[in-house]
Amino acid sequence: MAAQPACTRFSDNYELKEELGKGAFSIVKRCVQKSTGFEFAAKIINTKKLTSRDFQKLEREARICRKLQHPNIVRLHDSIQEENFHYLVFDLVTGGELFEDIVAREFYSEADASHCIQQILESVNHCHQNGVVHRDLKPENLLLASKAKGAAVKLADFGLAIEVQGDQQAWFGFAGTPGYLSPEVLKKEPYGKAVDIWACGVILYILLVGYPPFWDEDQHRLYVQIKAGTYDYPSPEWDTVTPEAKSLINQMLTVNPYKRISAADALKHPWICQRERVASVVHRQETVDCLKKFNARRKLKGAILTT
Repeated sequence: MAAQPACTRFSDNYELKEELGKGAFSIVKRCVQKSTGFEFAAKIINTKKLTSRDFQKLEREARICRKLQHPNIVRLHDSIQEENFHYLVFDLVTGGELFEDIVAREFYSEADASHCIQQILESVNHCHQNGVVHRDLKPENLLLASKAKGAAVKLADFGLAIEVQGDQQAWFGFAGTPGYLSPEVLKKEPYGKAVDIWACGVILYILLVGYPPFWDEDQHRLYVQIKAGTYDYPSPEWDTVTPEAKSLINQMLTVNPYKRISAADALKHPWICQRERVASVVHRQETVDCLKKFNARRKLKGAILTT
């Protein structure tokens, strides 16, 4: 029997549906696996337009995603190379962004924030155990599996992720998003897994009060703040946050990466693993209100940056 022509593999197995999003060289569409009827998200990359370096990055992203299999990470199911297109077939996550979901809740407490960051840390810990540094942890990459109440948080977009050996620190180039960049990256020093923990610290801070720890309209001034690790816990919104929550943030937002807490140790922090005993269950309306403004500003910025 003659071999199947390789170029028809994607359309043999999947049926493309509506567009879900698009990037510079790629488009994401819902697709249905013909044999099972299961739904997935296909990231379709036009390889004609890619430089050889872009192509290497694409192969790296696929290789990294294949290594990672965890309930809190968007999973890669298939990677199909055709003549002019490369198809990456991922989990279809339908719950939207975690931060958008939080503002739609009628109740949101420190305990909820603890549960969110726990799932994020579980995903980061899995990456780190597999020698992967995400490098772009931010709200846009934290999705929910579905619209169901209590749906799992899923870490997405490994386009900037790198592979590291053990606790190796090296200069892997400048990558990330301004407000989430670690001091060591901004100082152009060797870095490693700890950059992800710094970003988790920024995310946790936002999860608790709805605004970021480092903020300035001027990027240079923002970077000065981050490099110095200059943040505080202003009254009154931080007065109602438990000391344990602040202690975890402090250990994540430690300027020296060698002294910063690891993902594994952060998961053992009382505020995470003894949540019932430690984290406050008081509804944080001000946080939800602030987070609405924060989300709106992010969306506006995103719209400006993509135009």
